[in-house]
Amino acid sequence: MAGIIQAKGIRKSYKYQQGLLPIIDIDNWSAESGDAIALLGPSGSGKSTFLHLLGGVLPVDQGKLEVAGHDVSAMKESERDSYRSSAVGYVFQDFYLIPSLTVKQNVELVMPKTMNKSERTKLMDEWFERVGLQDRMNQLPSRLSRGQQQRAAIIRAMINKPPIVLADEPTGSLDFETGSSVMRLLLDMSRENGSTLITVTHDLHLAELFPVKLQFAEINSCLKGQQGRDASAALAAASPLKAAASGGWRS
Repeated sequence: MAGIIQAKGIRKSYKYQQGLLPIIDIDNWSAESGDAIALLGPSGSGKSTFLHLLGGVLPVDQGKLEVAGHDVSAMKESERDSYRSSAVGYVFQDFYLIPSLTVKQNVELVMPKTMNKSERTKLMDEWFERVGLQDRMNQLPSRLSRGQQQRAAIIRAMINKPPIVLADEPTGSLDFETGSSVMRLLLDMSRENGSTLITVTHDLHLAELFPVKLQFAEINSCLKGQQGRDASAALAAASPLKAAASGGWRS
């Protein structure tokens, strides 16, 4: 049975010092539907870049990448945008909630335009109650704690029940107790939705909550010797990644 994610011979490089430096080199890797994977590795090792490839934020240079029945590696940018909006839920460390909109309005932005008002209201009420924010949904993000903002961001990522959920350091800006609560919520919601969850985290204690723990060096051949150190240096200088990530969920 084919996995929901299949990566075969995928490569990604960045411009660095008048040349190209390989960042991602994955010969063969797959994930099954419903997997919950903690992706581990040092900062600058390409984990976020890998999420951006899976989510269609960045294009694959070479190889074949299939996600939830979509050949992401063959898509043009507009096709990747459409794929991401329909098949991928994104959760970021810094939330990326629009500050001038209420948290309810932030969630409404990603909901299908074809859904009528009563269905939309009922669905949002259910989700905000599930995460304990039913009395905060009409507040601006600035009126919520960071943990509450991340719960709202989880609703935004998962309310449409995407087959794939990508979380990039979702607890990185939270204290341990709040982060643990948020991570458990993310795992519970993914399991209830039947979504495949891939979470980048540096917190080994929180990683223990995941059924699957994957050291990125096990599948990424670039993380070896001097090549790995050079890749880390290049990624540390690659500022466009954050801009790409911030637009990932809105497309």
